[in-house]
Amino acid sequence: MKRQIGSLLTLGVVWLCLPVVAMATIVELKNGMRLEGSVGKIASMSDDPLKTPTAGAVDNQLIVFVDNDLKRTFVSTYQVQDVQEAASTPVERVKIDQRVASSGRTVHAVGEGIRITPWDEFGRRIYSMQTARGQIDVIQGITEITPQWTRVEGLMADDPYVWDMRIRTSNIPREKLSAILMRRIDPSNASQRLQIVRLYLQAERYRDAAAELSALMNDFADLKAQFGKQLDELYQLSATTLIDEVELRKETGQHNLAYGMLNKFPEDKVASSTLLRVKQMLTEYQTAYERRDKMFTLLKDHLAAFEDPTLKPLVEKAVAEIEAELNINNMDRLGPYQRLSDDQKLKVGEKLSLAISGWILGANDSTENLAVALSVYEARDLVSEYITNNPGVNRQAILDKLKGMEGGVPAYVAKILLNMKPPLGNAAPETASEIAGYYLMRVPGVPGRSDFFYYVQLPQGYDPYRKYPTIVTLHGAGTTAEQQIDWWAGTHSEKAKIRTGQAARNGYIVIAPMWAEEHQFEYNYSAYEHASVLFSLRHALRHFSIDTDRVYLTGHSMGGDAAWDIGLAHPDLWAGVIPIVAQADKYVARYWENARDVPMYFVCGELDGSKREINSRDFDRYLTKTNFDTMIVEYRGRGHEHFQDEIPDIFEWMSLHKRQFFPKEFEVVSMRPWDNFFFWLEVSDFPERSLVLPANYPEPKKSPVKIAGKVLATNGVLVTSGTGKAIIYLTPDLVNFDERMTVTYGGRNYGGNVVPSTEVMLEDARTRADRIHPFWAKVDTSER
Repeated sequence: MKRQIGSLLTLGVVWLCLPVVAMATIVELKNGMRLEGSVGKIASMSDDPLKTPTAGAVDNQLIVFVDNDLKRTFVSTYQVQDVQEAASTPVERVKIDQRVASSGRTVHAVGEGIRITPWDEFGRRIYSMQTARGQIDVIQGITEITPQWTRVEGLMADDPYVWDMRIRTSNIPREKLSAILMRRIDPSNASQRLQIVRLYLQAERYRDAAAELSALMNDFADLKAQFGKQLDELYQLSATTLIDEVELRKETGQHNLAYGMLNKFPEDKVASSTLLRVKQMLTEYQTAYERRDKMFTLLKDHLAAFEDPTLKPLVEKAVAEIEAELNINNMDRLGPYQRLSDDQKLKVGEKLSLAISGWILGANDSTENLAVALSVYEARDLVSEYITNNPGVNRQAILDKLKGMEGGVPAYVAKILLNMKPPLGNAAPETASEIAGYYLMRVPGVPGRSDFFYYVQLPQGYDPYRKYPTIVTLHGAGTTAEQQIDWWAGTHSEKAKIRTGQAARNGYIVIAPMWAEEHQFEYNYSAYEHASVLFSLRHALRHFSIDTDRVYLTGHSMGGDAAWDIGLAHPDLWAGVIPIVAQADKYVARYWENARDVPMYFVCGELDGSKREINSRDFDRYLTKTNFDTMIVEYRGRGHEHFQDEIPDIFEWMSLHKRQFFPKEFEVVSMRPWDNFFFWLEVSDFPERSLVLPANYPEPKKSPVKIAGKVLATNGVLVTSGTGKAIIYLTPDLVNFDERMTVTYGGRNYGGNVVPSTEVMLEDARTRADRIHPFWAKVDTSER
């Protein structure tokens, strides 16, 4: 968030002495992302963006890139919404004198880092990496620092390397960065010291800028009068940033943490308007807690006045559950009950009905009919038991009970599924940790193979009644699932007792399957690997409250290869796929058309061997054809690494993407028998000419089978597929069950006598575990 810092930059002549004015272009994408930097175009990802295109090639340049000196971001020209020139802004650039290597070996490829020493006070470190010639140790030095990026170059040594790489300046802690900067300047020169303050200010590191300015004013007493107001404004900007953090925690359901931050909010040197906002937010919380307490009182009074001896035990049970579990995330379910609680026209049983039905179905479907309310309450427990997928459940007996219940019809069951807690939310994990919400989970595996395992980190203040965006992250060769959790959620702070990473801040669940075999060094594109990821996700859906429209698949290195393939093979599962330092191979090249149905965000390094050339064919397909939401980020001078620098931008991208589970039209391809479920369509009986198993890949003269689905304006769906059989799943999002419909497959209409079915819905919720979008009916073409 860009702050309004103009008043700081207009006070004081010294404050304004900025040597560089940056000019940039803003590129707005159709997906909502904004990119800023110098803009260019290329025809292919195999082209060098720094070279002038040959004559006649300009017309074919459909790939737009935005270079901000830290990284280049490549997008399709078809995804560009608007281009405008950014206002010129002052940018502090601090040069650091180093003995830069001007001759020696040039680094053309950067292998995975073996050991990287911390920066010393001179801005130097040793980067050790593995190469074809063995381990090499490169002495690097920081040579230029800007608010957004820092240039790092190879230095003179006995065996020098010419290397220019960029890192995000925010990754360097203030203590280290300030120490490096102080060695570059004359500490007794106030003007030079102000450079450091300005750099932190432009980086929106207001607390760091205030610390530096305060130290400067302590060392130069005559500056206190000149810059006292600027220091106060920096404290105010810092306080506003803290308010933003509180808002973020509140919006992501971390209410206890947000409430605690508000109660401890610093008041010294903070503007009254900011403190008023803090008071308002505290009042909002207090009002919510009072509203909850009022609901408790109303429920107690109404329950005491309810006299039906037959129904009272069940009503008491329902009210006891509400009192035990009502909280700030779900109290809106009782909104109609609270609004009508003093309505003299309603009987006490009708008021209690509003509470119980709202609790089970949601506020919009609450009813005054107590028989219905109690029926859906009882049905909820049967539904929950059915979809646990536990082997000992007598599912037929549950269906028989539901058939005789008003609350067992599909319309109510769909609302029950949407609003219920995860059916296995109280099940014990395989192992728990001292870190809150951090568990190792066991998943029943495929027959004849060992069970799967995954780690999960829940966000602070996790509530099973709130649905959370979720990251499924796949580790690379030589790394672990635990490290993937740390990468996304951050390491655990013993002092604060929370994780400090972006997933923790933004309220994401992180799932890290232990998907690869021990000592596995490459992805095999196998059914077992797919199952380890998909089984883990479905297991998590049964245990944790996951927003299935906001599940993002990602992975590093070998895990990135897997994420790329699994994302294309099952595009209906993901809100986005984020392969990091991944390489295209095998089915990725054959499934490229499936990328139209799932947004893709690639992160890579400019010097990661020949990856860019290898990937260019598939990248070009995504970036030169229409209807692909794909973005490729390439860091300058970087190689095969984890790219923690990119995490803030990845979270911005994820916040803009939700799964579209009911597209009006889709067309996909497949070559493996387990890649057979797409949105509302399941296919089987693949033709031999399209079937290629990983062990046999590639087989000449075989091509993918094409599968397409379309929602018709005439209340029907049309399916075309090269497979022999299909099961077509239907919901009110696709067709109106109350009117005549068509379900066309292979030129034949299967739409007659298709009605919603509780059994179909529960079987779907049990197997797919998606409680947000359960299917209501199905048409099996092999049965008709």
